[in-house]
Amino acid sequence: MTTTNPATPASAPSYSPGLAGVIAGESAISAVDGESGLLYRGYDIHELAVRASFEEVIYLLLHGELPDTSQLEKTREELAADAPLPGAVRSMLKLMPPRAHPIDVLRTGVSMLASFDPELPDNSHAANLRKAMRIIARTSTIITASHRIVSGQEPYTPGEHLTFAARFLFGMSGKEPEPWRVGAMNLIFTLYAEHEFNASTFAARVTASTLSDIYAGVVSGLGTLKGPLHGGANEEAMKMLKEIGTPDYAEEWVKKHLAHKDKIMGFGHRVYKKGDSRVPAMRDLARQLGRRLGHEQLVDVSVKLEEVMAKEKGLYANLDLYAAPALHLMGIPPELDVPVFAAARVAGWCAHIIEQHDHNRLIRPRSLYNGPAKRAYPTAH
Repeated sequence: MTTTNPATPASAPSYSPGLAGVIAGESAISAVDGESGLLYRGYDIHELAVRASFEEVIYLLLHGELPDTSQLEKTREELAADAPLPGAVRSMLKLMPPRAHPIDVLRTGVSMLASFDPELPDNSHAANLRKAMRIIARTSTIITASHRIVSGQEPYTPGEHLTFAARFLFGMSGKEPEPWRVGAMNLIFTLYAEHEFNASTFAARVTASTLSDIYAGVVSGLGTLKGPLHGGANEEAMKMLKEIGTPDYAEEWVKKHLAHKDKIMGFGHRVYKKGDSRVPAMRDLARQLGRRLGHEQLVDVSVKLEEVMAKEKGLYANLDLYAAPALHLMGIPPELDVPVFAAARVAGWCAHIIEQHDHNRLIRPRSLYNGPAKRAYPTAH
């Protein structure tokens, strides 16, 4: 005799583990298509990657259209003016233990910034746009300042004439970067800026749907991004590439780890089935950097891994496989790979939080109960 659990409806709703394929909302910000690629507000990512500055991408994501010349210059000026941190936040960075992971330092820093924003409780569209610019600018500053502090050095204050990408690189080294470095950093930021309802963006929107503030949404995004099944994959991919070392060892390494059912970082995607549409641009960048700097081996390992994984598992590379060597060749230490991701993606998070607040409905899904049926509390206990 089959017993029906009274806590579970007789005709249970369909269930998709991990919400795979579930449409959880509407958005005009970006479109990820498993077949045709990625659009930001209707613009193809490949065009934006090679033609747009990151300031243009930020404006596009926040406002829905590309900026004209005056709007672009105003955006650059605002980001530069908003970049300095409150003194208390700079002091807090010096109190963080050196062993703290940079993404944890960043999460703490953004959370602290909220208390210094006089518009914190105002979720209006105009106020959210102003706060978004401050968050985007200061996220980058927290990353570079905390890196300098951990290295035993004072943070640098980049000149206000620099672009967003150039300011980030200046904040790391204290020197105005060469144009080719700025171009590479700009492309990396653009490719990472937005990606529809990914895990961190969805987390940010869930938080925003409670009418919590934009900073709380970004902190939720940062906490979600940290995981190795999301943003943490690029740091793990770099460890993998260094462990493999040479292209000749790649196939043996992959087969050994597949035999142990280990996850190979930098491969597979919940939406893309024929490969991540951002990979060609990042692969080309990594190859160009390798040739320019005379260090192509890590890129060669990545290419070999692509071949082996396609043959063995039918899996294609995602953005992280080539972002890892690209960032390494740019002189970015592996522990900053996830924060660099965040420095770009915070623009997308802010756009989504603003969109959520503008057309809000509380995000509150249901679960499919699979516990015990209703039972009586024991009389003798």
